[in-house]
Amino acid sequence: MQNTPMNPERIIVTGGAGFIGSAVVRNLIRHSGAEVLNLDCLTYAGNLESLKEVSDSPRYRFSRTDITDAAAVQRVIDDWKPDAIMHLAAESHVDRSIDGPAAFVMTNVVGTFNLLAAARQYRDRLPQPQRDSFRFLHISTDEVYGSLGAEGLFTEQTPYDPRSPYSASKAASDHFVQAWGHTYGLPVLITNCSNNYGPYHFPEKLIPLVILNALDEKPLPVYGRGENVRDWLHVEDHARALCLVLVKGTPGRTYNVGGSNERTNLQVVQTICDILDERRPRACGRPYRDLIHFVTDRPGHDLRYAIDATRLKTELGWEPQYDFDTGIRATVDWYLANDWWWRPIRENKYAGERLGGK
Repeated sequence: MQNTPMNPERIIVTGGAGFIGSAVVRNLIRHSGAEVLNLDCLTYAGNLESLKEVSDSPRYRFSRTDITDAAAVQRVIDDWKPDAIMHLAAESHVDRSIDGPAAFVMTNVVGTFNLLAAARQYRDRLPQPQRDSFRFLHISTDEVYGSLGAEGLFTEQTPYDPRSPYSASKAASDHFVQAWGHTYGLPVLITNCSNNYGPYHFPEKLIPLVILNALDEKPLPVYGRGENVRDWLHVEDHARALCLVLVKGTPGRTYNVGGSNERTNLQVVQTICDILDERRPRACGRPYRDLIHFVTDRPGHDLRYAIDATRLKTELGWEPQYDFDTGIRATVDWYLANDWWWRPIRENKYAGERLGGK
């Protein structure tokens, strides 16, 4: 498919009130001239407070729309008339997918199908050259590739091998996106990213959970012996990569996005503990590592993920600005300084309880 460089003036970001989606919206408002429509149904993890700094921008709009509602999706796309759609809306927590996989099928598979169908219908009515410059960017995960051994990296050619209800639903959505590109000529792009971390992260995920549990003097749960390895990517680096892929990526291509920062889960938890010992020592005088508590592993826990982002770097010129050491310190500092954002969540939505195959 021909790559027509684009400078989108109107963009729909689905899931724009979520962790990664809100980072993308903030990046677009800060660093582009585009008008941005945040399309989000505000599930438990959606939080408009994450967009407080851009909510007054005349280039920002919000639509509370559920992507499982096909008619509503078509109506919003037809009314907004976007040059591009960045699709981040998804159920994304593996533990929740173990407890309730049906929601993952509905949002990640049916919701993606609805967006693709609506985008195709809308795009097919566009005049040239808008038709050629339209883009549909689908944001996915490295978990669709399965689990790595002690060596090797996921590339864009790695066969799919999803192991959880979450990753299976994302793999299915990836295949639908690829099919719409091949069968209908929709100018699609796919990105598969490693584990994200940074500000505004819903506290069910490992890093914010550990930070906030430590501050509350609660146990810091580590699955198994903490030997599972993840490649950590700062969310702002990821947002920059997605905006770059949207503008410069070649339709039909997949781009892997990774931070090249492999750590075991135990190393991550211990690093957070050590930073908190410096930043906010416990009143009792003991180190935060004393709060580490090993718990029964979750079912089917993949051993290791790691991304080869060579294509993104060589073809599009992306480089991460954060290494893990600087990024995790900045993240801990953000949570220490922004309890206005996370405290209502801990008190009203999620207090740190175990999810997924207790």
